[in-house]
Amino acid sequence: MDSAEFHAAVYEVVRLIPPCRVTSYGHIAKLIGMPRHSRHVGQALKLLSPEVNPPVPWHRVIGSSGMISSRGPGTQGAQRQMDALVAEGVEVTDGQNGDMRVNFRQWGWFPEVGTIEVGRGVVAQDVPEGDNDEPQSQ
Repeated sequence: MDSAEFHAAVYEVVRLIPPCRVTSYGHIAKLIGMPRHSRHVGQALKLLSPEVNPPVPWHRVIGSSGMISSRGPGTQGAQRQMDALVAEGVEVTDGQNGDMRVNFRQWGWFPEVGTIEVGRGVVAQDVPEGDNDEPQSQ
């Protein structure tokens, strides 16, 4: 899979995340068949043009600990992501270190690997609560 195909697969799967749900960079990587490429998923979302159509709900992808990732010093990316999630109805809490967190048990979306076909006839199935392989934030 080349870079353009990787980005297209990421965007296709991220578009499937329902409103008021979140998943991790790592789970997106697993769903597209590239389980060791979670950082590349983040990079693909970082490079996303705001004018892309149909829109890609990038704000629904967070770190595997449930933490909203910082975009670096002097940026407001984490705040923008939190604002977008809260606007959808997702509860974002303050962590012990002042970080912003989302509880995967309540808000997580983790379809099983193999239930999404990237590129043709996309099919996703929700996984019953507590039946996924992602760490659970408290």
